[in-house]
Amino acid sequence: VQLQASGGGLVQTGGSLRLSCAASGSTFNFNVMGWYRQAPGKQRELVATATTSGGRGSTNYADSVKGRFTISRDRAQNTVYLQMDSLKPEDTAVYYCNLRQVDGDYWGQGTQVTVSS
Repeated sequence: VQLQASGGGLVQTGGSLRLSCAASGSTFNFNVMGWYRQAPGKQRELVATATTSGGRGSTNYADSVKGRFTISRDRAQNTVYLQMDSLKPEDTAVYYCNLRQVDGDYWGQGTQVTVSS
């Protein structure tokens, strides 16, 4: 499985960005795709995850992003998006796409998100 992420950048406080991550290769009907982030000097942390529709399409968010970020998947279930609104400087980090399924855990390359104050 390969994951290709895009959409990071520089934005001012209160702005918006949309991240995308496309999966290719052998994905299973049930998997969980999501986003994690890692700020300088900090551990990688969960941002949001979304299961496939076979897993009822459930979503999960870190408390720090609830109400501001929205995760979604396309109909083919092989692309995950993260709409980030009302961005704050503390959202600055490298964002990593993740796919988890029965045969393992896969990571995409990171994409930098920088929110200026």
